[in-house]
Amino acid sequence: MLWRRGGAPKIDAYWDVKFASTDRQRSASPEELIQELREAVDLRMISDVPLGAFLSGGVDSSCIVALMAGLSSQPVKTFSIGFNDKAFDESSYAAQMAARYHTEHHSRIADPDSIDLVDRLIDFYDEPFGDSSAMPTFKLCALARENVTVALSGDGGDELFAGYRRYLFHARQEKLRALLPGGFRKGVFGVLGALYPKADWAPRFMRAKNTFQELSQDSAGGFFASISVMNDGMRARLRSAGQGRALQGYHPASIIRAHMQAADTDDVLAQAQYADIKTWLPGDILTKVDRASMANSLEVRCPILDYRFAQWSASLLPQMKLNQGTGKYLLKKACEPYVPHDILYRPKQGFSVPLAAWFRGPLRGRIRDALTGPVLKESGYFRPDALSDLLDEHQSGRRDQAPALWLLFILEAFLRKERGAG
Repeated sequence: MLWRRGGAPKIDAYWDVKFASTDRQRSASPEELIQELREAVDLRMISDVPLGAFLSGGVDSSCIVALMAGLSSQPVKTFSIGFNDKAFDESSYAAQMAARYHTEHHSRIADPDSIDLVDRLIDFYDEPFGDSSAMPTFKLCALARENVTVALSGDGGDELFAGYRRYLFHARQEKLRALLPGGFRKGVFGVLGALYPKADWAPRFMRAKNTFQELSQDSAGGFFASISVMNDGMRARLRSAGQGRALQGYHPASIIRAHMQAADTDDVLAQAQYADIKTWLPGDILTKVDRASMANSLEVRCPILDYRFAQWSASLLPQMKLNQGTGKYLLKKACEPYVPHDILYRPKQGFSVPLAAWFRGPLRGRIRDALTGPVLKESGYFRPDALSDLLDEHQSGRRDQAPALWLLFILEAFLRKERGAG
C-alpha cells in the first residue's frame, strides 16, 4: 500500500505469477523439475520445532514426502485421513508411500460424526465456507499437531501443472469454440443443452447435457459452468423472486472472465490456470488449510507454491502440463523414480467426503431439518418448495444433489449462528 500525503491510499499486488505467451513458452526435463522442487522443499524444512508432512496418497503429497525423505537424516513424520467408504479412501496409497520411505506414519478415519464439526468450522472460517473437505482437513491438522508443529503439504500441484480434469475438458472445448462461431454455438448447443436429459450417474465425459451447456457459452462462461456446483438453472430454481431482483443481473462468471483477461497470455490453458490461482486456490484450498491448521496451532507450508517454482512452472509449454489427456504430465514424469506407478497414474480421487451416502443414510434427518427448518425459510433467499424438491430428488436416489445440499447446509448453520449471536 502506498499512501502519499494529501492523497488516497493505493493498493497493488507486490507480486503476481506471469504465464508466458505461446511464443515464449519452453520445455523442461524431469530432472530440472526435481531440482527446482527439491530446493523449495529444502527451504521449508528449516525448522526449530518438530516437522512432518501431510500424506494423502496422491501425486503431490507423495512427491513432497519422497523429497523430504531424501533430505532428512531422520524418518519423516507423515499424517493421513481415511474413510470407511472405499470409493473415497486413499489411505492404502498413503500407507504404501509411508512403507517405501519408512516414515513415522499416523492415520485416522473420518466418519459421519465429523458433521458435528460444522458449528466449530463456522467459528473458525467466519463465513459459510462451502468445501466439505474442511472437516477431514481439520481432523488431519489435529492429528498432525499431536506430533509436530509444522507440516508440509502438496497444495498447488493441480493448479500449477493442470491436474484437475476440468483443464482437459476446457482445452478440448476451446478447440471446438475456435472452429464454430459464437452465434452458432449459442443457438445449437444451447438448445441441445436444454433438451438433453441430465445424467448425474454418468462419468463426467458422458454428461452431454453439461458439455452442450458449456459449449454454448464463451470461454470464461464455459469454464465457470464446469467448476460450479449449481448451474444457472438450479440457482434460478432455488432463489426467491426477491433475491433474483436483488442480484440486478449480476453473474459470478464475470469474476472468471476478468481474471482470464488479466492473465496476459494467449494460452487458453494458462488462462484457466490463472483464473483458478486467483479464485479457487486462495478462496478455497489455501483458506481451508489455513483456518483448519491455525485452529489447531499448526503451521502448514506449501513447497509447490514457492513463488520461484510457481513462476518456473508458468513458463512451460502446455504439453508439459497437459499431454494426451494426462494432467501434471511433467510432474508425474519427474516423480517416476520416487513414487510408485500406480499412485502416479491412477484416476484422480481428490480429498472429498462421501456426502451423497451420508445425506441418504446417517445424516438423512439432519439435512432435512436444516433445509426445511425456519432459518432458510426466514432468510428470504430461497423458495421453500424448491429446497424440499432438491432434498427429495437426492434422498429418493433420482439424482445426486449432495454438493448443492452441502452448500445449503453450511449456509443454514452460518445463518443460525448469526441469528443466535444477534
